[in-house]
Amino acid sequence: MIFQNKNILITGIANRKSIAYLVAKDLEKRGAKLFLTFQNEEIQSKMKSYFSTAEFFILNVVDEKSIQDLKANLCNNKITLHGFLHSIAFANYSEGMKPFHETKLKDYLEASQISAFSLVQICNELKNIFDTKASVVTVSISNNRATNYGYMGPIKASLDAMVAYLAKSFSQFSEIRFNSVNSGPLKTSASAGIPGYIENYLYAEQLTMRHRALETSEVSNTIVFLLSDYSSGINASNLLVDAGMSANYFDEQAVMKFNKN
Repeated sequence: MIFQNKNILITGIANRKSIAYLVAKDLEKRGAKLFLTFQNEEIQSKMKSYFSTAEFFILNVVDEKSIQDLKANLCNNKITLHGFLHSIAFANYSEGMKPFHETKLKDYLEASQISAFSLVQICNELKNIFDTKASVVTVSISNNRATNYGYMGPIKASLDAMVAYLAKSFSQFSEIRFNSVNSGPLKTSASAGIPGYIENYLYAEQLTMRHRALETSEVSNTIVFLLSDYSSGINASNLLVDAGMSANYFDEQAVMKFNKN
């Protein structure tokens, strides 16, 4: 059990289809001690029955005090964190998908703080709680630049850059590693809320080299690997997990289907 006696913090569990949930269940089986955060008490209440030994916290990254309270709770219990999964994202699509140039500054700043800069905020707050060789992983997206992902594309690109700069910054006093897992389109509850996403998902399935969609478990397996000591040589990286789609935009079968239409 490679995570025996390892303390892992996981944020962003929203439901049983989420990447964070699958990572947590896998780590639990491998002996990790889990510290799970939820956006609100309603989600926490629903998820509690699925984890027998984990500790639970409310974390609202919009509120700095909430991040400080998380630190205080961990410190009070004298916890040293060996791993941290940042799986938090939000975008306001209530007005439907608009061209990128029509993005509202208010929406962009809100999504940027929650989806990207919260990684910096949490890591800064917890810097003295991390083990000196801890692994930090965040969930990002592949390089497909899908139009209907809207302003979240540039925000995730910012998140990818933050990984390298956090790695540089923390290297001044530790060997803590920072990496992102950049996932291709997945069938999750969160993605279902993105206008037009299902069409992109079905199209992406045709572009994977195996012509079978990327599975959420394949992304969670990669995250578990990065959280483990087996990935000790990987740092400041954006690890692409898309079943080969990014190298297969001119898939022969997809091209033939298009030309037949």
